[in-house]
Amino acid sequence: MPQNEHIELFQKRYGFRMDYQERQRKKKAREHKLQSKMAQKLIGIKGKIFAKKRYSEKVQLKRTIKAHEEKKTKKKEDGKVPEGAMPAYLLDRENTSQAKLLSSMVKQKRKEKAGKWDVPLPKVRAQSEAEVFRVLKTGKSRRKGWKRLVTKVCFVGEGFTRKPPKYERFVRPMALRFKKAHVTHPELKATFCLPIVGVKKNPSSPMYTSLGVITKGTIIEVNVSELGLVTQGGKVVWGKYAQVTNNPENDGCINAILLV
Repeated sequence: MPQNEHIELFQKRYGFRMDYQERQRKKKAREHKLQSKMAQKLIGIKGKIFAKKRYSEKVQLKRTIKAHEEKKTKKKEDGKVPEGAMPAYLLDRENTSQAKLLSSMVKQKRKEKAGKWDVPLPKVRAQSEAEVFRVLKTGKSRRKGWKRLVTKVCFVGEGFTRKPPKYERFVRPMALRFKKAHVTHPELKATFCLPIVGVKKNPSSPMYTSLGVITKGTIIEVNVSELGLVTQGGKVVWGKYAQVTNNPENDGCINAILLV
């Protein structure tokens, strides 16, 4: 029997065909077993990092579930006065309407999925790789050219550690790493120096987003807890998006407008 013919024969006989989607579904269903095995095996710093990551994932999942399961809330109804006489016991009572309470996080995620941001700069010039990266020559005779030096302003997280030189492909210089941005609130007409949380989207390339490169038109997330903004439910808003409006590498600072 030729190679793999017995598999085809089995599929014909039992009408069984495992396509790509089915394989992916089964792989996803087995994921928890792999994670459980890794949690048992990993020790030391790797174990701590893995446990921290799993904990944050579980917390995020619980928050999302809780947001969806929140009961209906009563909301004051402004506007029309009903026609005709009203009983005395109803005069002091405020009219309310039932509205489903959804957390700001869920609403934000919906906006992200739809890709709808009302941004101050809807169109910006695309940055080519020749502009953003410079080829670094390496090796004993400087013949190898696989490394790239980032020439634009970038953001890296708090606990960022550079890889060993042997494995580091993209080099982000210390002088071009920024931690704060000058964010202007469009309604308050005031500017605040706020810490950057992360780079949400660089319109030029997804690779720039993953590297944290900040150019004109980039959407960044900033910590707005200092401003004292609250949601309708009374929770403090600490993370909001802002769009960069200048060329940070020329000005030496990041200027952005808050998206409200």
